Amino acid sequence: MDEITPKERMVRLLKGKTVDKTPVGSFTSMSPVDLMELSGSQRPEADRDSEKMATLAISASKFAGFETVRYPFDMVTLGEAMGCEIDIGTKKRTPSVTSGLSEEAIRELELPEDFLENGRIPTILDASRIIKEEVKDELPVIMGVEGPIDLASNIADIKTFMKWLLKDREIVEKLLDVCTDACIEYANACLKHGADTVCIAEAVASPDLLPPSDFDNLLKPRYQKIAENLEGHRVLHVCGKSDKIIPSMVECGFNGISIEENVRDFKTAVETAHKNNNIVIGNVSTSQTLYNGTPEQVISESFDCLKNGVDVLAPGCGIAPESPLANLKAMVQARNEYYKS
Repeated sequence: MDEITPKERMVRLLKGKTVDKTPVGSFTSMSPVDLMELSGSQRPEADRDSEKMATLAISASKFAGFETVRYPFDMVTLGEAMGCEIDIGTKKRTPSVTSGLSEEAIRELELPEDFLENGRIPTILDASRIIKEEVKDELPVIMGVEGPIDLASNIADIKTFMKWLLKDREIVEKLLDVCTDACIEYANACLKHGADTVCIAEAVASPDLLPPSDFDNLLKPRYQKIAENLEGHRVLHVCGKSDKIIPSMVECGFNGISIEENVRDFKTAVETAHKNNNIVIGNVSTSQTLYNGTPEQVISESFDCLKNGVDVLAPGCGIAPESPLANLKAMVQARNEYYKS
């Protein structure tokens, strides 16, 4: 097979075609301090300045050899646009929601007509354009967005949302509907401005927090709506021990699933996904190996992922800011060595 660009390789994978080698990159958030220093673009400024955001996003390819460009670097963009109060974070701490909306406001909540003009959305749309102009068709551009249940949990706050799951399903359904529409509108805007693939990322959807029955009843139909309405490739990421919901995840209409290191049976997850025409992205440990481990440990774990059939070798979840650059480079080294053996 002739050498192809990283973008062409990723597109072929997402379309269910074979490729010459497994891509290395990230579908989850990443802004290591090492990359900030090398690129000269640091957070929190890079979270709110489109030029700096684009520079930092591209730096993972420039300095670590990753074959993706993934942005933005946090998962509260939509919460801010919907009216949540935000702590803008620091160099080593991503933005977070400090206060959501009142119950009264949530019961009357609708997607604002000027939604795409709110918060940091205009900045991220501009960053999409800048990234696309820079990488052209060489690298796949991955846009991350918090999914409907993470957004709902930010708007209501997690404790209130969990209480409503038990006692007030009507408001849960309404809130999730609005959040689903927000995900679709925002994601499609980013796709139109230059992104190639959308990664819907969820923490609260994990079986660690949400019963699998609620995943099927509340989230699966909404993920299917998102998948049906997105105007580009799409990937679903769920944190935690997602084994119990992987058969449902691969039926949501996405091109692939991203899973983390806490999945207990990675090989079965890959087999389940492939039977449903989904690729699998992951799942090198971010909390242990990439953050605390050595390059040799990263290489060993990456080899395990490759042997078990991973389609895109990637961090299992968001990268901790102080993860060393040498460990990111080791993932690329592992992939290269794997194809020489």
